[in-house]
Amino acid sequence: MRVSVSKRKLRSSKKTYDPRIFFRNNLCYVFFRSIVYLTLITVIFFFLIYLWLSFTTLISDNVPHICVLSRKLNHPYCLTDGSKRVFQTSTNLTTKSDVFGKDEASGSEENEDGDRVYGVNVPSDSDSKTKNKSKEDEDNYTKPKSEEEVYALREVTKYIHIQRSWISTRRKVGNSRSCEGKGVYVYDLPSKFNRDLLVDCIGMVPWTNMCKFFKNDGFGEPIENLGQGWFRTHQYALEPILHSRVLKHPCRVYKESQAKIFYVPFYGGFDVLRWHFKNVSNDVKDRLAIEILEWLGSKESWKRNAGKDHVFVLGKISWDFRRNKFQWGSRFLDLQEMQNPTKLLIERHPWEVNDIAIPHPTYFHPKTDYDITSWQNKMISKPRRNLISFAGGARPGNPNSIRSTLIEQCTLFSDQCRFLNCSDGSCDQPENVIKLFQDSEFCMQPPGDSPTRKSVFDSLISGCIPVIFDPYTAYYQYSWHLPEDHKRYSVYVNQEDVKEKRVNVVEKLMAKTLREREDMRSYIVHHLLPGLVYRDSNAKFDRFRDAFDITFDNLIEKINKLV
Repeated sequence: MRVSVSKRKLRSSKKTYDPRIFFRNNLCYVFFRSIVYLTLITVIFFFLIYLWLSFTTLISDNVPHICVLSRKLNHPYCLTDGSKRVFQTSTNLTTKSDVFGKDEASGSEENEDGDRVYGVNVPSDSDSKTKNKSKEDEDNYTKPKSEEEVYALREVTKYIHIQRSWISTRRKVGNSRSCEGKGVYVYDLPSKFNRDLLVDCIGMVPWTNMCKFFKNDGFGEPIENLGQGWFRTHQYALEPILHSRVLKHPCRVYKESQAKIFYVPFYGGFDVLRWHFKNVSNDVKDRLAIEILEWLGSKESWKRNAGKDHVFVLGKISWDFRRNKFQWGSRFLDLQEMQNPTKLLIERHPWEVNDIAIPHPTYFHPKTDYDITSWQNKMISKPRRNLISFAGGARPGNPNSIRSTLIEQCTLFSDQCRFLNCSDGSCDQPENVIKLFQDSEFCMQPPGDSPTRKSVFDSLISGCIPVIFDPYTAYYQYSWHLPEDHKRYSVYVNQEDVKEKRVNVVEKLMAKTLREREDMRSYIVHHLLPGLVYRDSNAKFDRFRDAFDITFDNLIEKINKLV
């Protein structure tokens, strides 16, 4: 028994704990656990700070979105809005007014009654700061091949941003319609400078009777089957259209002393056109242009500011007034007296800051707000049977033209792309073109005789997204009517890539998602469309500002800064 008891005592002694060992072991465990917890808390703390610095809340259409800003991105991406890009470069995105209040890309304002008003062109930060343009966008444009081209491109960019700095910043439509300090004086020129030029409408162009295009203040004959407000408007009809608008403008004054702008109703485009197909000397081509400057030179209103407050509307491209070795056109815009005035044209000279490009006249000239809203609703809801379309003709005699390649790609994908051959006269009927554009998601717009195309604006008002191949077609042209961010309303494909067949345009467009197409069309129809049409001169809009209204407001801004 003693032995057994002794053994139990021995085993019992092995279970005895040393307090010092227990304390030391527990102290190490507590210390280690504290270090782990402290590390985790520190990591979480710095992660929360990173999130706070990287994310911002953006309120759009009364819906909050969480957006991330990255140094690698020029724009925030909103995680709660399907990663939809927000076209605003400012990092202070906290309220709806911060995002849209100064963004001309939104194209809208609220009037004094609080109603949303579209067709208003208000500058955004991106329109005045080239540094915010991504390197990718710059690379997609024309790549200079020499030092001279680098300099030329730099000048183009500089001048287009100067023009954007003249965009009117008037916040209220009611205020912008006020005539205080913005009177326009219309010179009563001898009829040989305008009306007489339209009299010879039959023989102006050999294969066309131009008389039908001069009816209805330059709108042309109505197109009955397209509905209210549609006319057979000629692409060169800008001069009589704007002349009619200025004559009836509420800010027109009849005393030179009350004027801020002096409008010279010289139809220089028709003066050029009437000699274009006739074998006459350069002296004959320049005669009327020189005479109008001699007539103006006798006026004190011209001498006062050396023509800086004078405006000419010329319904053709700038090159038609800068005659070179090819001998067509006049040298009107190269004359020294024409360097100071503002020239409104359908296509500007990229290196002339006082050349302002404004939209080509389209076939649509609404009379009422309802004409616009009903057309907008139709274009948004219109089924689009064609993904892509191209209305044009091949230019086999032009080795630089990409049209043949586009036609080849289009016909190869005939189930996705529809080609309307303008070479056989199909495009002479506006209904054919407009109906094609209404049925199409994308409209290819390659350069023709010059970079710009009336067809670009016909496609935009039809809700068809233009595919641009040359930045001089739109991006370096219409600084007052189209936003700097071209991705909002167009798709750009470098024409050199098309020419070298490095890209298939049809396949590229097929990759665009439904969401992308719908977003672009909504922006085009609701925000751009009202500001791209020239309304009837007898119409009065309460909600919208048309292309002429935007032009007039920006002219005032320009002249106020320069005179």
